[in-house]
Amino acid sequence: MTESHGSLSVRSAWRDVPPLLVRRFAALALDEVPALAQDILREIRAEYPGLPVVLDDSGEPMALIGIRRALEGFVQQIAAGEGRPCYPLEVFQEFGRGEGLHGRSLDSLQAIYRLGVRLAWRRLAEIGQQIEIPPPAMYELAESGFEYLDGLVDQSVRGYAEAAARQAGERLRLQRKLMELLLSERRGEAWTGVQGDSASAGGPYSASAQPGGALDERAARVGWQLPERVAVGVLLRPAREAVAPAVGQGVLLDMETEQPRMVIPDPDAAGRPELLKRAMAGWSGAIGPPVPLADAAKSLRWAQAAVRLMERGLLPSGEVLHCTEYTEALVLLQPEELIEDLARRCLAPLAHCGPAHGRRLAETLLAWLETRGGAPEVAARLGVHPQTVRYRLRQIRELWGDEVDDPDRRFELELVLRARRLRGELGWVGRPGVRG
Repeated sequence: MTESHGSLSVRSAWRDVPPLLVRRFAALALDEVPALAQDILREIRAEYPGLPVVLDDSGEPMALIGIRRALEGFVQQIAAGEGRPCYPLEVFQEFGRGEGLHGRSLDSLQAIYRLGVRLAWRRLAEIGQQIEIPPPAMYELAESGFEYLDGLVDQSVRGYAEAAARQAGERLRLQRKLMELLLSERRGEAWTGVQGDSASAGGPYSASAQPGGALDERAARVGWQLPERVAVGVLLRPAREAVAPAVGQGVLLDMETEQPRMVIPDPDAAGRPELLKRAMAGWSGAIGPPVPLADAAKSLRWAQAAVRLMERGLLPSGEVLHCTEYTEALVLLQPEELIEDLARRCLAPLAHCGPAHGRRLAETLLAWLETRGGAPEVAARLGVHPQTVRYRLRQIRELWGDEVDDPDRRFELELVLRARRLRGELGWVGRPGVRG
């Protein structure tokens, strides 16, 4: 039986083979190595005709060097009785790296290895039979050969993983560079203003802009086809160690920022919203409105604004919102200073009313502005008696006078009162659950 690490145990059939016979076996096998390596490579190429030929500095195929070194290493190991096999690390790690860099799986490489071992073992068995090594010893030798093969595969897997990690890291770096260019407010190097048929026809770059060389080049390097329209999302991590959502290859995702960002191509394409909803389960954040590709930064600004409102508790949290469904809140709550200044002027008549009474008058005024109905309609909206509404409306007339009949003043009053309601300062009477 064989020990671990490919060595033959002291109490084994192979160890019982006379040393002189072992040395003779090793000498014959080593003599066969150059021709055997050529035969193995020939068979591999016949079985896998698409296998690329990579040459070393001397012009010799790297595969041939690897096969020869693997055979020599194994024969020398069994001849010397070494406890731990020595693998030709750099060659087989390079094979694994090559598979990874060419986008192939390790399955084909392992199949090639198995083919090589099968051919090698056939010849070694012939040598063993020729010099009359006992069959039990040859069986143990076969076990050691397959264990040796496992070691070579491990080295290739290591090289493959290294190449895959390097490629993934490079792709993420290039993807972040592409996103930086797409989301830049100063798009001078990415876009060139072009007035012409595309813009007038409402084409993909109808914002008087078309992609420039830098953007085209970076998109091509990550295999991203420039879409007509995009939406930009900003995410809030459910936890520091949260795994990136599986948004699919077409969506650009940058997880390196404090608030991850994503660029969604053709956001209204069939199946895209459903796919994103499933991928975003457990995440929260906001997706900006769909815009032409050249205006990606504008979609980002709206998504950032929505996330800020979510963090303040002014928009629902715990899910990924679409800004287009919360237009009112984004328009009224984002320019806070302007709305507050307008509110101070428009709601000045309430300054001398008590807080509770002032709130009731404000809710009544907003209900009247929204319904433009009489006391019964407003009362139904507020859930109070029509006579109570008539009393409040008379007070409103006394406080604002003819201003409530001026269209511009009514519009301003409705804006500031809706903003107050969105902030929770007024009740959502008659419209439970509406936030858009």
